[in-house]
Amino acid sequence: MKLEIGNFYVKDIVFGNELTFKDGILTIDKDEALKFVLEDERITEAELYIAKPGDKIRMCPVKEAIEPRTRLDGRGLFPGYTSELAPAGDGVLHALKNCSVLVVGRHWGGFQDGIIDMSGEGQKLTYFGQLNNIVLVADTNEEFERHEQQKKNDALRRAGHKLAEYIGACVKELKPEDTDVYETTPMIRRDTEIEKLPSVVYVMQPQSQMEAMGYNDLVYGWDTNHMLPTVMSPTEILDGAIVSGSFMPVSSKWSTYDMQNTPNLRALMDAHGKTINFLGVIMSNLNVALEQKERAALYVAQIARSLGADGAVVAEEGYGNPDADFVGCLVALEDAGIKTVGVTNESTGRDGHGQPLVTLDEKCDAIVSCGNVGELIELPPMETVLGELQALARDGNSGGWDYDEILGPSVREDGSIILENNGVFCGDQVVGWSPKQMMEF
Repeated sequence: MKLEIGNFYVKDIVFGNELTFKDGILTIDKDEALKFVLEDERITEAELYIAKPGDKIRMCPVKEAIEPRTRLDGRGLFPGYTSELAPAGDGVLHALKNCSVLVVGRHWGGFQDGIIDMSGEGQKLTYFGQLNNIVLVADTNEEFERHEQQKKNDALRRAGHKLAEYIGACVKELKPEDTDVYETTPMIRRDTEIEKLPSVVYVMQPQSQMEAMGYNDLVYGWDTNHMLPTVMSPTEILDGAIVSGSFMPVSSKWSTYDMQNTPNLRALMDAHGKTINFLGVIMSNLNVALEQKERAALYVAQIARSLGADGAVVAEEGYGNPDADFVGCLVALEDAGIKTVGVTNESTGRDGHGQPLVTLDEKCDAIVSCGNVGELIELPPMETVLGELQALARDGNSGGWDYDEILGPSVREDGSIILENNGVFCGDQVVGWSPKQMMEF
């Protein structure tokens, strides 16, 4: 499989009379873009904003992030979800880099929605504080989940995915500044010199805990709660085969942008043929029942063994209940003789003294930590809030609260906030963006 991604680097975004990209400037006709968004009758109000690094902007509740792209063959960006089911991982697409479409609730948030700051100390807490962002702030008529802590956010998330494709179309006929080429070969037909290298698999555990449909991550539009671990080409992941869901404490979430760019995956592909024989991706899941967890771990280990893997990297989306899947998978791989490294966040409480994972095993002796979800963060007021800041306190955000006996309200009268790291949008960056490091005192 061969995937070519032509890159167009966005230096600035402006509103104008047409949708164009020229000399690093992305121009968007706001009226036409909003007209496109409002074609979904569930969207009751919508507005577009621009949020760039250094802007004194805070966004809340942020629900999704997507990289604007377009396929040159006319196939949709997210097959089985926003377009007809079709193979992903082959062909040519163009991408607007240094840029994302962010989806923000106009009023209502929940457990899975977070904050992004574009300047100050909060900017560095999430990758999206470093990007030029097109921000869709919208509300819907989905009254049935307005006051639910867990929201499917279906209309808003789909609007963001479609808007990213709508905007990405402006570079379809242009020549990219450079091109990333990702090519995979069949696992059993590789050069002798490559096969002498250690064989490695990347195990992804996307969120799939909800038995009710509409909350979990999707693979080709299929709810991951209903799948068994399977082999996928890394180019499929980078080409929109997997879409972020709407269930997970938000710092632990993998947005669709993260899936489209997964740095861990790209690093393994870059190392292929040099230091490792990268076999591909084992796409697993994170279900709730113990038997389901044990079955998934069994499948992952069996697949890795069948592929001849010497080593594995396991990445978990989430924490708490999913820790059992994560640790079980690591143990099963180690028991199969496969040297395994885990990548996850940890939950050690506000004081940092708690047990990092819900369950542990002595065989889990190589885990990369991407930070503590319970770490307290205080941030000063911002000049502009896109969305509604009170959602951080009112709507069950995973890191905010209405009132704490010791700390007071999460959203203070002057607009400053205090929250756990839990409430920062995609803040733990387990997919490979994380700049955090462990320190011993």
